[in-house]
Amino acid sequence: MGPGRLSQSLLLRCPRVVAALGAARCRGGPLCARPLSARLLSAASGLRAPQRPPGRGEPPRAGGGGRWNGAAGAGGDDDEEEEEEEDDDEDEAELEELLAPSPLAVEPGAQRVAVVHPAVKWGPKKSALTTAELQIAEAVALVDTLQNWTVLDKIIIPTKNPDKKFVFGKGNFQVLTEKIKKLPQVTAVFLNVERISSLAKKELEDAWGVKVFDRYTVVLHIFRCNARTKEAKLQIALAEIPLLRSNLKNEVSQLDQQRGGSRYIMGSGETFMETQNRILKEKELKIRNALEKLRRKRSLLRTQRKKREFPIISVMGYTNCGKTTLIKALTGEAGIQPRDQLFATLDITAHAGYLPSHMAVIYVDTIGFLTDLPHNLVESFSATLEEVVYSDLIVHVRDITHPETVLQKATVLSVLKNLNLPSHLLDSMVEVHNKVDLIERYKPTEENVLAISALHGHGLEELKEEIEKKILTATGKKILTVNINLEGPQLSWLYKEATVQEVEVMPEDGTARVKVIIGNSAFGKYKNLFPNSKIYMP
Repeated sequence: MGPGRLSQSLLLRCPRVVAALGAARCRGGPLCARPLSARLLSAASGLRAPQRPPGRGEPPRAGGGGRWNGAAGAGGDDDEEEEEEEDDDEDEAELEELLAPSPLAVEPGAQRVAVVHPAVKWGPKKSALTTAELQIAEAVALVDTLQNWTVLDKIIIPTKNPDKKFVFGKGNFQVLTEKIKKLPQVTAVFLNVERISSLAKKELEDAWGVKVFDRYTVVLHIFRCNARTKEAKLQIALAEIPLLRSNLKNEVSQLDQQRGGSRYIMGSGETFMETQNRILKEKELKIRNALEKLRRKRSLLRTQRKKREFPIISVMGYTNCGKTTLIKALTGEAGIQPRDQLFATLDITAHAGYLPSHMAVIYVDTIGFLTDLPHNLVESFSATLEEVVYSDLIVHVRDITHPETVLQKATVLSVLKNLNLPSHLLDSMVEVHNKVDLIERYKPTEENVLAISALHGHGLEELKEEIEKKILTATGKKILTVNINLEGPQLSWLYKEATVQEVEVMPEDGTARVKVIIGNSAFGKYKNLFPNSKIYMP
């Protein structure tokens, strides 16, 4: 994207800019005669932070049936309904604006990519858990995830410090440039580093004559392609903000060099850079507010699940380790369609299942992890990952066939620790070695792990039993037997409020022994309602 396009795109997204431009055009004033960039600058000078609609965010007042009461009281219900509809329309319009096509989005169409990996030969930047060949293989897998993207060549070039401006030393950079220019019909270079500055990116593109992508850009593009819900799309928009700021800084620097010094927007007292940063800040605030609304809705659903005492099990792991396949196997839910690709799951999804005791539980599918996933990207999806904090148990799925399985485990555990999870969640975590059907006579060398094949069902019964044992400990649920009168309401109450495992009827005296799994609060209610019922603890 050339100088000025990004800033124009940002300004044109703001409705007040568009309105100002339209008004100026209609008036036939001097703004009409100036080029688009000048019109944008002038229109932007009137921008201010949007005002919050009166009364929004307040609890419903008494006597209004949950609706807002009109100030005068006349025609209140109709006015209130109209206001609510207007608020909903405003929210939808604002959401559409936030989810408009991004100026950072990779242009649609095929890409013929050269994947370049800087191999650190020694020093603190060299990882002891992987090799350059495995790292470039993962980079190739990222490219293969994208439709119509093809890898033309894989190039490993040594470097001492991948964090310096051009990543490579002068000699190796020259060798790399010659290799890239010899590739037939290459359209892009994927430089397998976490992030390169916008200035370095431009200079590399000038040197190689093609687009240059880093891991941040490629992963973000994969996220865009896979995002289905508004929440996922909002989180991607939030992750783009640091890139937009970086690109703006570079763009303004170029404009200053071309035009000489900082430019002030007419009558506003703000520089071009200050105006752009303010627009970005307003956009970021709107995205965070929209995500907070969605978070509150999730919190309400979570509260409802807790009231019904459904244990929650978060299934986590490195991307493409088989989490979704495992949940499908555990729940039997036919609608789940696992995909063999990186980052197929971007949204939290909940699926009901049953343990061997017939206890109902909820399995939560989560976004996968990736080594060297940029911090801003992880932070943007923190709203999604926060669901894990409220779990009763974590199941960590590992693709045991992957050559970097040890590094992948370290990556997942590092992210989990950074989520500030309660210590009991980390201590009780169930580790699962998946895809053992691909390794002949596999036996885990680590303690306290379970070997399974989610695809073929191997080891799933043992896994369910282990999950049940951990859930009973985590939730404080009890397995007990109660003696009930069949003519009374106890049995129907237990079926409604607990998990009934067995019913042994004794017809001679009209009673039954019922084996149940029951939560603490339900057990307390039962004892209060039926104080004369005999209870047998195992």
